[in-house]
Amino acid sequence: MDKIESIEDFYQRRFGWIPENLKHEIGHFNVFPHVPVNISKPNPLPYKRRDFYKIMLVTGNIDMQYADKVVNIKKQGLFFSNPQIPYKCGNLEDIKSGVYCIFHQHFFHNFSDIRQYSVFQPNGEHVFELADEQVPQIQRIYDRMFEEITSDYIHKYDVLRNLVFELLHFAMKMQPSTNFDRQQINAAQRISTLFLELLERQFPIEEDHPKVSLRSPSDFAQQLNVHVNHLNRAVKETTEKTTSQIIAERILQEAKILLKHSQWNVSEIAFALGFTEVTHFNNFFKKQVGTSPGKFRNG
Repeated sequence: MDKIESIEDFYQRRFGWIPENLKHEIGHFNVFPHVPVNISKPNPLPYKRRDFYKIMLVTGNIDMQYADKVVNIKKQGLFFSNPQIPYKCGNLEDIKSGVYCIFHQHFFHNFSDIRQYSVFQPNGEHVFELADEQVPQIQRIYDRMFEEITSDYIHKYDVLRNLVFELLHFAMKMQPSTNFDRQQINAAQRISTLFLELLERQFPIEEDHPKVSLRSPSDFAQQLNVHVNHLNRAVKETTEKTTSQIIAERILQEAKILLKHSQWNVSEIAFALGFTEVTHFNNFFKKQVGTSPGKFRNG
């Protein structure tokens, strides 16, 4: 499996150059118009994780492809990506127009923790279909980004941070109210969020990170220094799923990624995902998917 794409890799792949000041910045921010795909010289977006955040306004019929699902944007949409979740944008040639900004988490150092917002959390919504009247509202935010980033205003990056938050809140207001949105941040939510972050840190599985180390609720509870019953209650309260269920879903997601996008055999994948026996992995996968890992890979 390919390694995580860095922001330097992004610039090299997309533009063939790297900004001189990139290595000297604590955080980074930039905004770009979408460049239409040259069908004669396609440059497909690779399926992988990135080490930066991206918010994209796009018009056209395209697919956002994840390991276990495909979210189709029929006409226009707002898309949020984060370093935790690998994805691929399909049908790039069908994008009529678009604009996007990219930034590192460090861009918000001493400003806010953007990871707390649902659009950037592993179990949150990341793709939002937009109505026709909503597109100009979003486009105006990006127009202001272009205006600010080329200005000489000494505090322009503060303005840009606020514009990013306008995009975040615009999307989150489109979501139906949930218990998570209504409740104030409390101990259960903090524990649940830490658990999800700890779970995601174990992925993706690759040569430099070949095996998960935390597999059971007890493993995570010990790492978080809480009793396993406390962890289980917190996760159930905030996600309406059990700790074991969330772990199993994430293990299954990574199994699908490795089967489709790596050269490892089934035994190697089973070991990497913490299964002591390949038969245990086969039984787990078949129970969840309805087919064997081998058939899934070749299907």
